Amino acid sequence: MSPPARKRPRNRKQTIEAVAAEAFAQSGYHNVSMQDLADVLDISAPALYRHVPNKYALFVRVVFGMVARLFEATEESAKLPHNSRQEAEQALGALIDDFISVIVELRARAGIYRWEGRYLQEADRARLGSDFAALRSRLQIPLANYRADLDEVDRGLMAGAVMAVISSVTVHHTVVAARKLRELLAAACWRILDGDLPAAGTEPAERSVLPVAKKRREQLMTQAIALFHAQGYHETTIEDLALAVRLTPSGVYRHFESKADILRQACSRAAAELEQAATRAVNSSADPGHALAALCDDYVRYSFANYQLAAVYFAEVGNLSETVQRGLRTMQRQHLSVWVELLQGARPELTAKEAMILVHAALSVVQDIGTLLHHRTNAATQRRLTKLLLLTLGVTG
Repeated sequence: MSPPARKRPRNRKQTIEAVAAEAFAQSGYHNVSMQDLADVLDISAPALYRHVPNKYALFVRVVFGMVARLFEATEESAKLPHNSRQEAEQALGALIDDFISVIVELRARAGIYRWEGRYLQEADRARLGSDFAALRSRLQIPLANYRADLDEVDRGLMAGAVMAVISSVTVHHTVVAARKLRELLAAACWRILDGDLPAAGTEPAERSVLPVAKKRREQLMTQAIALFHAQGYHETTIEDLALAVRLTPSGVYRHFESKADILRQACSRAAAELEQAATRAVNSSADPGHALAALCDDYVRYSFANYQLAAVYFAEVGNLSETVQRGLRTMQRQHLSVWVELLQGARPELTAKEAMILVHAALSVVQDIGTLLHHRTNAATQRRLTKLLLLTLGVTG
């Protein structure tokens, strides 16, 4: 007797998208194959291709499916009246709760757009940017009546920071009780919306320009990071790098063993420089709040000056060997522990895990606002971003 034919689940499409979203978010777009997904789904690769034509089409589907969930979840709250300050406060509260609910529920896969979204083709990337601008506007509209004193620029910064705080839980695995997590995120959001930012000033904002490296090895690393950032680690070849610095491929190999070696050394340098910044901050003041303010200021400055390296570090570290990743994670934990220790010193009511939640939220604010500002900065922007971090952390500095 032949075995009974397996029935196709009614929710096969949703299951495929959920599995793909989590795989892309955890391992990276390029490190996941259609066969990998088919294995997890316990179906054949041809069966998977009956549902989706190729991996990119599936990637696009899960990215915009995630965005659609955010639109759907906030649809009703976006229609709430907000003519008075009281109504606007209620509308903002409902929107914040909606955003938190979706991101926390889908935490394991909701971060796909943060780093992997850069693998979208140009038209799809523009669409994603437009969609998130529309989501931020759902916060900005009632914020205009909740904070009539704010101009459009400040409302945009605050809305972006709120979104960054909420989505920050997708980049780490720190676990606290669900209710406490929601409370921590919501409180940080309200501190931002109720906060006062330093004046924007009139000085033009520009991208920081790093000193031109004199040594060939440094030139290679700088150019490699720029290429990894612009087109992705997997799309960048040694030939691309050699052409950029007017060397032959063999000339590149005289300085680095491989493309992975360049990435390893760049990530190690980023981790070491952040550790040095943490040491400077701790030594700057015996008061935890003042030291934390110095650390925030240093981190904002570093992130804007090294925005390409920072993005590559977070997006591409998964392409390194597990041994190298463990070493980098150890350095990252040591760096984060300084933030947590200072935050607990300034706010002793927080547990270590609660402090870690807020630290990740603050760091996400820098990354996301930096992207919104196209990494252009000046002295006023530096002060405003530092203040956003301190509001997120709940510290006056």
